[in-house]
Amino acid sequence: MSSKPSSKSKSNPDTSGSSGYSHFRVLGRYVIVLALVLLAAVWIIYNLLSNTVVHGSAFEEKGRARLSDTIKSAPMRGEILASDGSILATNLSYYDMRIDFRAPRFKIVEYHDSIGLLADSLAKYFRQRTREGWEAYLRKPLKDSVQNRSRSFLLLRAVPEDMMLKVKHTFPFFRGFKKATQHGLKAESVIRRSYPYGDMAALSIGRVGEVAGGEIHGISGLEKALDSLLYGTPGIRTKRMFTRGAGYWDEVPAQAGTSLITTIDITMQDILEYELGEMLIKANADWGTAILMETATGDIKAISNLERDTLSATPRCIEAMNRAVLAYEPGSVMKVMTMAVALNKGFAKPLDRMYNIGHSYAYLGRKPISDTHSPAQLPVSRFMEYSSNIGMVKLTMPQYESDPNRFRADLAELGFFDRFNTGIARERPPYFPKLENNVGGRLNLSRMVFGYTTQIPPLYTCAFYNAIANDGRFVRPRLVKGHRLADGRDSMLEVSYVRDRILSSEDAATLRKMMHDVVWEQGGTAKRLKDPIVEIAGKTGTCRLAKEAPRDSTGKRIPGIPFTGGYLEGRYRVTFCGFFPYENPKYTCIVVVSDPRGAYRGAAGSSGEVVRNVARKLYSRGLFDDSREFAPSADDKPAGATPTIYASFNAERSARLHNNLKMRTSRTIIRPDNVSQPRKENSVPDVRGVGLREALAALEQAGYAVNFQGIGYVEEQNPMPGTQLAPGSKVNLRLRQLQ
Repeated sequence: MSSKPSSKSKSNPDTSGSSGYSHFRVLGRYVIVLALVLLAAVWIIYNLLSNTVVHGSAFEEKGRARLSDTIKSAPMRGEILASDGSILATNLSYYDMRIDFRAPRFKIVEYHDSIGLLADSLAKYFRQRTREGWEAYLRKPLKDSVQNRSRSFLLLRAVPEDMMLKVKHTFPFFRGFKKATQHGLKAESVIRRSYPYGDMAALSIGRVGEVAGGEIHGISGLEKALDSLLYGTPGIRTKRMFTRGAGYWDEVPAQAGTSLITTIDITMQDILEYELGEMLIKANADWGTAILMETATGDIKAISNLERDTLSATPRCIEAMNRAVLAYEPGSVMKVMTMAVALNKGFAKPLDRMYNIGHSYAYLGRKPISDTHSPAQLPVSRFMEYSSNIGMVKLTMPQYESDPNRFRADLAELGFFDRFNTGIARERPPYFPKLENNVGGRLNLSRMVFGYTTQIPPLYTCAFYNAIANDGRFVRPRLVKGHRLADGRDSMLEVSYVRDRILSSEDAATLRKMMHDVVWEQGGTAKRLKDPIVEIAGKTGTCRLAKEAPRDSTGKRIPGIPFTGGYLEGRYRVTFCGFFPYENPKYTCIVVVSDPRGAYRGAAGSSGEVVRNVARKLYSRGLFDDSREFAPSADDKPAGATPTIYASFNAERSARLHNNLKMRTSRTIIRPDNVSQPRKENSVPDVRGVGLREALAALEQAGYAVNFQGIGYVEEQNPMPGTQLAPGSKVNLRLRQLQ
């Protein structure tokens, strides 16, 4: 019987061939993966051996170099302090605020929705942009793709800490998130140089700026002249590995700069700047410079350099170049130096020797020298009083005709050309050209002795006059009187002298008397400066205004601009330098005004008036050792005395003191009967009988400037109440203290 193939064998054909192919394919994949792994392992082993064995030393050196990278760390700059410790220049911490738009969890949708509100807040507190400007600025980073958005977008620069916290915690968008990873806001601390008194004595204090290399150094004034002390010593920071990565370690800590204590008195500086600025505006002058120096020490208590702001719609003055140390033709203030030489060498004596003066003198037959003030004859003792050019030439030239340069040598003997090294940037000594021993040289010297063909910085004139006020002792002027050490102690510098003595006490007193006569005698060129409160002595000087070469704000000549010298027709530079009080000089002051106009063209009427007003205010504020204070001391008050209440524009004032405060008063000063009458427009208010504070308020509100003398209540005012007076005019008050 034949058998049939089974159905099972038909339905399951032989699959051994396909199964083997499948196994081979899987095995092939494993082989490929294994080969790749082996290749990677070989590559890793190769690089490991290459980096650690073959090139190991090179990589070690590279690593050491990376970790030994060093950078300089800037030291904290020293402060500049006023004489009483007030801060004139210091370092303050500010913050640059930036946004990281690629922070890990930055809320870009919320930021986009908050831009309008955030722009509102920024425009309210930071007005460098309008609201629309801020909105456009905030949208700017969104224009970039996500991966290209800034990680350090500057939002605000140099904001103080309180404002930084306000932005961080109260401004829209930022206040909604606690973590910086969500809002991206970062605050980077930066140090900025700050000047609390603004432009006050700005040119003398100076300013700082970035120099080559990115360091911050002084670029003007004391900041520049004493930069090596103020800057300190930079530190060294080295890169090191820390737990959380590489960072910089202070290898050598930076040493802070030395703080300087200046001689500047803030009150005196304010007075001097105000009076100089007022005069420049009234006289419509171009510029002015002024120095106030303490007689005994040479301390520069105040220094100001101002010029009229010709671009401003309202009259005002701005800080100008430091002309106090630039050299100019001095005019007749030079006669004091000439007379000092004559007294020192003895040819000014006898003082009563008479000279023929007149109004014209043709020395050596050349262009006549003229006198505008002098009579036909004068003794030597009155040359200064009348500011006689002819007298000075006739006194001096016979002594130096054989050798004109000997006059300069005699001035040098007095220390006149010694550098002061005050610390004021660009300080320079007087300029006296070398003279030929011929007619031309003698003619030049004949002009030098009364202030032409020579150039003297106002600082040097002031210092020389100060020596005369200081009984002939030539103290060195200074702007720095000490250092503040790191531990807070002050190291004060000793007063130094250019010359211990340039004149005998007798000759110094003689010269002081001559300068006193300039103000107090009938022929004095500054007799309008007589003042019963403060007795001033000094000398006027007027000089034709020479054309000035173009200079930048630091006083440097600007190259490439053509310049032709000469004098400006009908224009003058005027000077008054003097000291006060005469009997016991405390201060020396020089004021130079360039091209005053109108009623203020004279030296006494412009420069001299500034000196007088400064002297009055120093006296009235109790800044003379022998002046009275505003309030009597407790020892001066009689036992059981009750306070005196002055009259007031407020009728309820006395009632409040009596009724509400139960205060008993000894008396009330009664104002005149006519005070109730209405004041006419542009007329002077009646302030008689009231205290100084209310008087100042009433007069200044009416538009008047005020000068006052004494202490107490207003006893007398000039002009009288009701006088028609244009706003801006001055009202003089005399105060009285009840005994």
